[in-house]
Amino acid sequence: MIEIEFEPPVVDRCECCGKDTVRLTRFVYKDGDAHAVYYAQFSRSHDSGRINGLVGLGEWGESDTATPENRVAFPFELWASDASYNVALVDAAESPWSHVTFLGRILDRAEALAHPLCREVFHLTDHMVTDDAEVKAFLDGASPTGDLH
Repeated sequence: MIEIEFEPPVVDRCECCGKDTVRLTRFVYKDGDAHAVYYAQFSRSHDSGRINGLVGLGEWGESDTATPENRVAFPFELWASDASYNVALVDAAESPWSHVTFLGRILDRAEALAHPLCREVFHLTDHMVTDDAEVKAFLDGASPTGDLH
């Protein structure tokens, strides 16, 4: 069973337009064990309607092997169209977190699609659009449920 721990959203000013950009950090547990961390970022002022995200999978917790070297990160975009949500893996250079190492080595799209954990990324994005109220509200064009300021 997947459970998500929700950190409070962080709101910053977008570098390109000066409007609010929302950044989310989420901790994912599977059957009670640390399983993944994901970051998500969006801005309502941008016409793209897309969320940039990064999921880190691998070793978490207190063990000696729970280091970034034993994790991989998958950059992605989420967006809504008609009656569905869509996800696409993207290249590392397209990620706002291309410089971040905590979640593990960031994979480019081709490598990510061939990686054995790729299916788990899509499983987690399914949970994001159903279980994460901030993500769902943005994709559905609704007001966020939490206090973003």
